[in-house]
Amino acid sequence: MTGFAAGLRGPLKWPREITAGVTLAALAIPLNIGYAQIAGLPPVVGLYSAIVPMLVFALFCSSRQLVASPDAPIAALIASLLTAIAAKPGSPQYAELAYAQALVCAVVFLLFFAFKLGFLADFLSEPVLVGFIAGLAVEILTSQVKKILGIHTTAERFFPELWEIITKIPQAHPWSVVVGVATMLVIVVLRRLAPALPGPLVALVAATVAVAWAGLDRHGVSVLGHVPSGLPVPHWPSITLGQWAALVPGAIAICAVTLADGLLVARRYAEQRGYRLDADTELRAFGLANLAAGFTQSMTVGSSASRTAAMDATGSRSQVPSAVCALVVAVLVAFFSGVLAYLPNAALAGIVAVAVVRLIDARKLGELWRLRRSEFWIAVVCLLGVPVLGSLTAVVIAFLLSAVDVVRRAARPSTAVLRPGEHGRYVRGDTAGPLTVYRFESQLFFANAGTFKTELARLADQGARWIVLDAGAISDVDTTGAEALRESADKLRERGVTFAVSRATGGLRRLLAHYGLTDLTHYDSNEAAAAAYRASRTAADDG
Repeated sequence: MTGFAAGLRGPLKWPREITAGVTLAALAIPLNIGYAQIAGLPPVVGLYSAIVPMLVFALFCSSRQLVASPDAPIAALIASLLTAIAAKPGSPQYAELAYAQALVCAVVFLLFFAFKLGFLADFLSEPVLVGFIAGLAVEILTSQVKKILGIHTTAERFFPELWEIITKIPQAHPWSVVVGVATMLVIVVLRRLAPALPGPLVALVAATVAVAWAGLDRHGVSVLGHVPSGLPVPHWPSITLGQWAALVPGAIAICAVTLADGLLVARRYAEQRGYRLDADTELRAFGLANLAAGFTQSMTVGSSASRTAAMDATGSRSQVPSAVCALVVAVLVAFFSGVLAYLPNAALAGIVAVAVVRLIDARKLGELWRLRRSEFWIAVVCLLGVPVLGSLTAVVIAFLLSAVDVVRRAARPSTAVLRPGEHGRYVRGDTAGPLTVYRFESQLFFANAGTFKTELARLADQGARWIVLDAGAISDVDTTGAEALRESADKLRERGVTFAVSRATGGLRRLLAHYGLTDLTHYDSNEAAAAAYRASRTAADDG
């Protein structure tokens, strides 16, 4: 059962759900316009994304609260990816590529659903996600600062552009700065004093009224301009086959971010509110929503953590607000799009800036620095890589760094050497005794097979005559690990050292039998092996 249907079966408070939907529309309208501008698309494209795609997701998802919408990371990814294909933002071809990007994302999501790959969300590590999203936020903030200052830059790379912005601050348009900064202050103040109010909408309305009343648009404050009226119509993107293929890597990156961020948010609220979430159903919903986006001249949609949190704060427990939001936005673009022409761009930039600055999780970066420096540097590389190298290159590098870090740690697993101490007890030590228990607390595979062989040889060099491998923590052995185990056993046997495996689980026993290493687990094959087995059991009991 979908989240929409499940929510309707419960005791809904319809006034609350409808009010939440109006609030969601008040948040979505300014933010979707701002994110469309970030993506290099016309404002109406962002509004269209809050109609059919949002409604489709609400009907087919399993979450009762997750809001599907364009968000800052996706908008920045679209801009980065489409610009890399040499399309000019604002051009008709650029918009066609954006619609096609949504369709390619839909195919990727639906393939993930078909092959039940929702679990892949767990493979995007937190440092990668924290750094990647923070990097996108830095990139977005840079573009919004230019709009607030009312300046233009010519530099194409991040640091030269940042320097150009700094040097052009004296040339900033004062009224644009006033409008942008005032908008941000209103949002921040309302968030603290009246969190129930839709701060972005209140700030945008106030800024629009102020600009119109004072005639600031005639004094250099840029406004949104004409927004076409009418509902979206079915449309097939007109691009070449080569361009379709070029969109695939970007679609995978967008889907990866949505998987990690969206599913984590959805799971968090499902656990808090006591209902079951199906990750694969969410993949299908994202796929169908983006299919609708591509066919209705909308931009790619993912998850919105901020809007989901806002809906939860209103007390909403269903997808009814998404349906109400879609209806409100549809009425706006059909009958009242003319009023959008007077929205000041500096105010829209201020709204987006306040929204994305929260994506830079300084607290989490500080935790990574304190808890694990290697993961902190992975996050930093990803953070700097997004604006400097591009989003796709940055996430690939971050994934590679994560993989290297995992292999590095796996290659040096936690081990322990136990030897007889006083009163028949076994104690930890760095050197071996005549009877030594060796604990290997990891799976045995290609990355740590060399360490395994070196450690066993070292114990034999220190005079161990009986060596027992405590395999209680070994969950798997690959072919390289099996060869290392066989080679070590043979070499120890040649040196007159008795070697046996203790505490192997049933699965590990079957795996060793598959590799032809059954003799290592036959503890009663001789008196020495039996004594070594009993010693390892005693050592294990003693911890």
